[in-house]
Amino acid sequence: MFGIFSFIGWLIIGAIIGWIAGKVWVGHGFGLIGNILVGIVGSIIGGALFGGFFGTSGIGGWITSILGAIVLLVIAGLIKK
Repeated sequence: MFGIFSFIGWLIIGAIIGWIAGKVWVGHGFGLIGNILVGIVGSIIGGALFGGFFGTSGIGGWITSILGAIVLLVIAGLIKK
């Protein structure tokens, strides 16, 4: 069931994933709100692209989310230039 605590959890996890991706892909962070969005959208992208390789739960979910956020940062960096 989707509730306010699930939504807050998504924001917190999204911020963490976006922050990690910003640290891995150095110099491409977007601030707190931007990192939250990158983390959430990156998780969706990661699940679609890498979910079959690493899975979408547990540590595999974190890996797919981080990889998806990095892919999103690379794309955003290319568009930004």
